[in-house]
Amino acid sequence: MKHFRIKKNDRVKVLTGEQAGTIGRVIGVFPSEGKVKVEGVNVVTRYVKARYDPRRGQQTKGGAVSSESKIDASNVQLVVKEGGSDVPTRIASSRKTVTKRRRDGSEYEGTRGVRTAVATGQEVS
Repeated sequence: MKHFRIKKNDRVKVLTGEQAGTIGRVIGVFPSEGKVKVEGVNVVTRYVKARYDPRRGQQTKGGAVSSESKIDASNVQLVVKEGGSDVPTRIASSRKTVTKRRRDGSEYEGTRGVRTAVATGQEVS
């Protein structure tokens, strides 16, 4: 299983393919396949049969259904806002010292992993 630096709900720019340059939101991440789903990118139409679901007692309608398909994660790059413009950037990982709180209310110093935009140096949430 691969480790991804791109997470769900990140804004990304498509780098290659028919829709290169499109900016969209990540709606699904599939690390085992090395793929992501981006909103509005690689939209495919599938044809679905009408079916009866005996558990719910409902008939589902058939017809054409449009949905996003997966694209390779290497074909997208994270986009961050800087000064009102979108800047595509690589992602660096680092550890940051923070104050953590235990359940009993006591505090202690600890570290947590953060994602940092290489182009701007700002932390990516």
